Amino acid sequence: MRPRLKVWVVFGKGTKFGDGRAELLRLVEREGSLQRAVGRLGMSYRSAWGYLRELERAAGFKLVERPPGAGPAAGMRLTAQGRAFLRRYETFRTALDRAVPRLFGRSFRGR
Repeated sequence: MRPRLKVWVVFGKGTKFGDGRAELLRLVEREGSLQRAVGRLGMSYRSAWGYLRELERAAGFKLVERPPGAGPAAGMRLTAQGRAFLRRYETFRTALDRAVPRLFGRSFRGR
């Protein structure tokens, strides 16, 4: 027996951000392109772009941007606020991942 934890940060009326969307942001930053990021995830560009716009509206800040003066072919990257948000989520998630086994052990020890 082992614990499994799913976590979301929920904005406003229900826009969720969790591990899958965190991976999307990580890949956008690493690949420098939403198109390449969604290709690695097997997700549609349209779906990912729509989700990012929805998340930005709910969060109240931009997560992604194109390099200044560049067109769509130049790719995409996280904004400073987007990188900070992703770091905060990863810190939060890491703390939960460390705490869950201890709490699980307390609750289910010897059962």
